[in-house]
Amino acid sequence: MKTIAMPLLLLAALAAAAPAQAKLRVFACEPEWGSLVQELAGDKVDLDVGTTALQDVHVVEAKPSLIAKVRAADLVVCTGAELEVGWLPQLIRQSGNAKVASGAGSFMAAAQVRTLEKPTALDRANGDVHPDGNPHIQMDPRRILIVARRLDARLIQIDPANADTYRQRGASFEKRWLAAMAKWSAEAAPLKGRKVVVHHISWVYLWDWLGIQEIGALEPKPSVPPTAAHLAELVGITKSNNTLAIVHAAYQDSKPSNWLSQRTGVPVLNLPFTVGGDAQSKDLFGLFDSTIAKLLGAAK
Repeated sequence: MKTIAMPLLLLAALAAAAPAQAKLRVFACEPEWGSLVQELAGDKVDLDVGTTALQDVHVVEAKPSLIAKVRAADLVVCTGAELEVGWLPQLIRQSGNAKVASGAGSFMAAAQVRTLEKPTALDRANGDVHPDGNPHIQMDPRRILIVARRLDARLIQIDPANADTYRQRGASFEKRWLAAMAKWSAEAAPLKGRKVVVHHISWVYLWDWLGIQEIGALEPKPSVPPTAAHLAELVGITKSNNTLAIVHAAYQDSKPSNWLSQRTGVPVLNLPFTVGGDAQSKDLFGLFDSTIAKLLGAAK
């Protein structure tokens, strides 16, 4: 009996003494990319998300708590296209974590897809424009699918021990996402050709996907406050175009949209914009379920 038990005890002791393999640590700048990492990696990674749906990610304070999370990260997943230019470089620099400064440890979603509204010339007079194009790609599920495929490949590259899991979860996500896209497209068909006014020009990818026309913006140029003349013109445009809604994101002040609504009779629509932007947007699927439902609700 002892000759059998001793080797088993020895093996158990060796297993207990062996160091556990640390999980891959991922820092996502925005909730949509945190949700995508969760879909693709599940419990194979430790995930930190730097911002919430109620923050303007153009302007984020580089707090010590964020610097500590970047310092611990093996992979940073952000939008890029200079959306986080005001704070992400500072986080990386102060973290001293060279492996997420460039190369495999740095994944920028906007760099994986074709961006829209890429300026032909840079001029501060045109407002807060981004030289690599409009960075808000998360509002197009077609682009999310491309990002998902490439992010899955990156996870396999830097964490090959869990490659089978990433492949299985990536395939599962793609199957469910394609089915959801077909459902959303069918549901949203009545929205094609409708016109909207927005607070900030951050919805171009959603309109491009759904065939909705943006006819005006409360901000005449990105992050530039409106003049009285601009607002007077916008009232006329909004009134005369059978406008579906005045759209703003969960993190934006609703007062400007309400002001325009009171003068035009066009309803205000608060869309989630990212995961966590409303009660239904608990993940990427919920984000688009909620967005389509709210737009259709305004069309009734």
